[in-house]
Amino acid sequence: MSAYQQSGDLALARDLMALAPVEAQAFLGLKAAAERGDGVIPEKYRELISIAVALTTQCAYCIDVHADNAARAGATREEIAETAFIAAALKAGAAVGHGLLALRLFDEASGR
Repeated sequence: MSAYQQSGDLALARDLMALAPVEAQAFLGLKAAAERGDGVIPEKYRELISIAVALTTQCAYCIDVHADNAARAGATREEIAETAFIAAALKAGAAVGHGLLALRLFDEASGR
């Protein structure tokens, strides 16, 4: 079996969109709005945010695309590194937050 998440798989994007055109257009509209160049948040920061989200959702394709976009928008290696650690800290914080939820739900289920 070949490896999962190969960058060449991005070539299948047109096929995927053609198979579900209504959904694809809705997705592309949201993507365009999020990545627009005329927003208050500058392009470089939008790309760093996109990388942080991609790291937490573990979307290799998103990391690929947005790392390239970030480089073209003037991001530095140091900014990418800081973004990675910020994303890691927030992902860890989310696990703690969900731990609070799990504890409360456990207490409710056990009659505490």
